Amino acid sequence: MTNTPRLILASESPRRADLLREAGFTFEVFPARIDESPLPAETPAEMALRLARLKAVATARAIAPAASSAQPTYVLGADTAVVAQGELFGKPSSPSDAARIIHALAGRTHLVLTGIWMIRLPDTANRAALESTSVTLGDLTDEEIAAYVATGEPFGKAGGYAIQGLAARFITRIEGSYSNVVGLPVARVWTLLRELGWPDLTFPHNP
Repeated sequence: MTNTPRLILASESPRRADLLREAGFTFEVFPARIDESPLPAETPAEMALRLARLKAVATARAIAPAASSAQPTYVLGADTAVVAQGELFGKPSSPSDAARIIHALAGRTHLVLTGIWMIRLPDTANRAALESTSVTLGDLTDEEIAAYVATGEPFGKAGGYAIQGLAARFITRIEGSYSNVVGLPVARVWTLLRELGWPDLTFPHNP
């Protein structure tokens, strides 16, 4: 049996998978099904970390019976929140909601927060981190917002936009991790893996 570690992504987000793949990671996808509703009086940062933990724990529990000390398994849970002026902006529920969100973010600076929770199996050692990136959108006209919403890109994305997509033309400034805005701060993921004992001389890669 090989002692090469396994990396499990507890998310069905194609953006997170793309980021890991582009960074050279070999991994498996095992989405966690959890209730992602915010709790009363919970801050966006607390919510992002809590949901990341719930995703990692749910997936870890599901795969734990097959985990072996001869092949360490690392389970990665992540959750992203977009915050502006103290208001949390989630994934748009409709075209009108997408337009509302983008209108609220336009001409302002907002924060993209991603909570990360990493669990190592079979011993369940864990590490957590919160990444924060500042993003500024330029001023947008109602016509620009309507045209962008009509592309369908805002849907399924916290904050209603994709920095790596058509919305790139609207971003005037970013401070912090770019990959965090896409959906996963890859450098922070690597740091947590190393802290949990990912082999020093082994860098995961695709053929």
